[in-house]
Amino acid sequence: MTEGMRETSEGGPVVEPAEQTAAAGGAGAGAGAEELSARGSQRSQRPDSKAFREFIAGSWAERAHVVPQAGPAAPFTAARRAAISARFPGERLVIPAGPLKTRSNDTDYRFRPHSAFAHLTGLGKDQEPDAVLVLHPVEGPDGEPGHHAVLYFRPAAGRDTEEFFADSRYGEFWVGPRPTLEDLAAITGIETAALADLLDALAKDVGPGGVRVRVVPGADEGVQAAVDAARAEATTEDEATAADGELLEALSELRLVKDEHEVAQMREAIAATIDGFAEVVRNLRRATGHRRGERVIESTFDGHARVAGNAVGYETIAAAGDHATTLHWITNDGEVRAGELVLLDAGVEVESLYTADITRTLPVDGEFTEVQRRVYQAVLDAADAAFAAAKPGARFREVHAAAMEVIAARLAEWGLLPCSAEESLKPEGQYHRRWMVHGTSHHLGLDVHDCAHARRELYVDGVIEPGMVFTIEPGLYFKSDDLAVPEEYRGIGVRIEDDVLITADGNENLSAALPRRPEDVEAWMAGLLAD
Repeated sequence: MTEGMRETSEGGPVVEPAEQTAAAGGAGAGAGAEELSARGSQRSQRPDSKAFREFIAGSWAERAHVVPQAGPAAPFTAARRAAISARFPGERLVIPAGPLKTRSNDTDYRFRPHSAFAHLTGLGKDQEPDAVLVLHPVEGPDGEPGHHAVLYFRPAAGRDTEEFFADSRYGEFWVGPRPTLEDLAAITGIETAALADLLDALAKDVGPGGVRVRVVPGADEGVQAAVDAARAEATTEDEATAADGELLEALSELRLVKDEHEVAQMREAIAATIDGFAEVVRNLRRATGHRRGERVIESTFDGHARVAGNAVGYETIAAAGDHATTLHWITNDGEVRAGELVLLDAGVEVESLYTADITRTLPVDGEFTEVQRRVYQAVLDAADAAFAAAKPGARFREVHAAAMEVIAARLAEWGLLPCSAEESLKPEGQYHRRWMVHGTSHHLGLDVHDCAHARRELYVDGVIEPGMVFTIEPGLYFKSDDLAVPEEYRGIGVRIEDDVLITADGNENLSAALPRRPEDVEAWMAGLLAD
């Protein structure tokens, strides 16, 4: 998925005692009493008699409770926490998962935790709304500063509580059972505590001359407010904003180089995505027969993503014809016509929340026309040049530069530039960028545009290292009303995007199993369309 103009491219009665609800709600731990009562109160017909409460609390079978095993990410998340600990010795670090977000009235979006929280805990999919990871400063046995991690969250509520049947946002009758403190400690390898303990924990030893507290900005407004209140006497607003920004920056930079577990998750996401592209080709005839064929493509891929993984990693771009010249076309309501191209930019997000990001531009009929092939080959050659530049020791920006040399050269060959390719490539020129305004690469991982808060000197101007995963995605986009190009080019948009892993001696195209060369694309499509 192209990264914009970048050069590199968040009802029912409450169950806790009033003081616990206030504490939890005050820390951004979800809906307080007033909000919960408001959610659906106009239509609520829930039973509330004493007899009902007594009856629903009894006659339940004992559950066989087996403590779960440690999650596969646990050893790796411990190392990640140690790395961020070393960046901020003696400070309290607060990393919220984030709250549920209202979609409309009393319905919420499916929950996805903040990526920094997922990275440091290993919790993915829809785990664990309102949870907060806190790294408390401690002194190690060797006298060196370190941190002790505690995961604060809403543990499972008993069937004798009102939450069990009445809380439509958190109650087991409504959304299913939640883990116990013991469960989540076993899965993550992190000490756990009830969310009601969070406020006291945040404020401990904070004040002038005391512990400095940083919180991930934008992750949870309630937690942010609680942290701001706790440190108000010790720091100015500007100092706090700067400190929080530095934490977000460091957490983003921590993901620039992927560990072994992350690379395995990327491979899983990419394999599932490739299967999804094949499903789309099998459904192309159905798409061409529908008045909103782009929606057929979108729903085919999105349905596959939900079955094969957690969801899509971003809104699927299913752009046919001239829509392919709109970089982030996600309306997907157009027809898919014979003789045109369809640009599919999509990625499966697996349950750990790592996502692929792949684009292929496909001929709807299964065969490219002469001019479509000409444009496609130019983009492919640019991608190949970028791959050649993507190696350890090179600068990240050199990947983009290599692709642009090819794009400018081809546009000059076709007579589309008002100058030579060399002149266009100069900073004061850039005429070729009219037809490719986005960057060639962006980092990829838990976010489709991963590591976005890293410092420029470590991202755009950074040195490429083994373990980095990023996209290579040049394109050419000739809009149907572009009078600067001959008519034969108008309405053609082509992007080819692959996911690359930097290795010790070069790179690996993680998405190479999805055909790239035009003749290979045609042969692959022919086999699928014949099924």
